[in-house]
Amino acid sequence: MRPSNSVARYLQRSGYTIVPVNPGHDAILGEKSYRTLSDAAREHAIDIVDVFRRSELAGAVVDEAIALRPAPQLIWLQQGVVDVTAQARAAKAGIPFVMDHCLAIEHRHLEA
Repeated sequence: MRPSNSVARYLQRSGYTIVPVNPGHDAILGEKSYRTLSDAAREHAIDIVDVFRRSELAGAVVDEAIALRPAPQLIWLQQGVVDVTAQARAAKAGIPFVMDHCLAIEHRHLEA
C-alpha cells in the first residue's frame, strides 16, 4: 500500500474526513477523488493540505493551497518532502507549515 493510502486510511479510521486529490482516480477509500485541490475546495472546506508529492513538485501544490479561500489552517509536507521556498511562501500567507514529517505518526504521538 502506498504511504498516501495508508495515511489516508489511518486518518479516516481516526474519524477525519479525507478529500483525495489525484487526477488518476475517480475514488480513493470510498471518497470521491478530485483532479485538483481547487476542484476539491469547491465542494469541501479544506482544513489541512497533506502533500504526498516529490519535493520538486510540492511547491505547485503549496501555491494552489495558498490561493484557496478560505485558506487551509495547515499545509503539511509528508516525510521526505522538503521545500523551504514553499515554506516561506506559506509563512508569508500566514499559513502554518510542516515538512518532512508523517501526519499519521505525529497524530499517533498526540493520541498516546
